[in-house]
Parts: sequence; structure tokens; C-alpha cells
Amino acid sequence: MKGFITFEGPEGSGKTSVIRALYEKLNDKYDVITTREPGGVQTAEAIREIVLEGENMDERTEALLFAAARREHLVQKVIPALEKKQIVLCDRYIDSSLAYQGYARGIGVSEVKAINEFAIKDHYPDLTIYLDVSPEVGHARIKSNQREQNRLDAESMAFHKKVVAGYKQTIETYSDRFVVINADQSLEDVIQDVYEAVLNYLKIM
Repeated sequence: MKGFITFEGPEGSGKTSVIRALYEKLNDKYDVITTREPGGVQTAEAIREIVLEGENMDERTEALLFAAARREHLVQKVIPALEKKQIVLCDRYIDSSLAYQGYARGIGVSEVKAINEFAIKDHYPDLTIYLDVSPEVGHARIKSNQREQNRLDAESMAFHKKVVAGYKQTIETYSDRFVVINADQSLEDVIQDVYEAVLNYLKIM
């Protein structure tokens, strides 16, 4: 499986817009699909509503729900697509759990990794694009775009700074599959940089 491409970044990094534009650029050359986490299939979308739109919950419950949603999404959508030789562009995956629950929530990266490795088995991404933007810029974008905030959006700035720190640690650990993109640029420039990075990967896969 060489076509599993995931996208990571703090809140307001622009993942959704970038993935949508990338799909349009790749769709005439490759058999490509887009999906998201938590979600992508019915069971995982139901878990998404609970974990993102519900009331505050125990951090370990949160981590377990994300892992459960990930398992359903993986076996129902991602693996079948990869078996059909499709390119999968996925908005968030295991690295989000390592950064958000493992590092920022303080559960422990190794503990959250163990939960998620049970869920995903050996299905790590082939390529991960990290959209690098400061928590302050990301938060300002969310407010200016006037999109509805979910439970994680509403966390403190201190929490979001920990998320970024968690991502930086994760990138160091898995540097062989990460490409870091400066997401402080204009959206058009970010999309072009991501497109070039993904195209370079697809040419050698």
C-alpha cells in the first residue's frame, strides 16, 4: 500500500481547503478519493459527533473513541480503496492522536500510540503532509472564517501550543514520511507547495 497520504496540522491550518484543491489537481491524472478523521464512514461519523460536538469528557475516553473511529474508517474505507490502487487523501490520522491526546492532554505519547497501533495494526501513512502554522494564526483564521467551533477549537491557547509541540515531536520521530509545508503563506502558495510535494512522491512510489 503506497497511496495513503495523510494531512496534519493545528486548528486553522487549512487542511480542508488544501485537500479539496489537491483533489481537483490530481483527479485527472490519478484515481483519488478524499476522506477525513474522525469520520469517513457512518459509524466513525457518529463517533465524531460525540467526541467533537458533545460535552467535555475524560481524556482517556476521548483517546479511545478516536481510536475506535479510526479502526472503522480504516477497515471500511481506507484499506478497500488502497486495495483498488486508489490514492487516499485523508484529513488527520494517527499523528493527530499522538499530538492532541498523547502530548497535549498529557496521557502519554507511548500510551496513545499503543492504543492506536492496536487499532491500525501496521497501516501507517505512506506520506504525511504537515501544514505548519502557529496556534495564534490558526485561531485567527478560524474566527475570521466564522466557521462553527468544535470542542477542540474551543480549548485554550496553551493547549493548542502543546498540540504544536506534540506535532514537532512526532515529526522528529517519523521524519521519513513527513513533509512540512509553510502554511503561513497565501492559500494558493500552500496548495502549490503541497501539490508539488505530493506529485514528487507519486512519481517515485
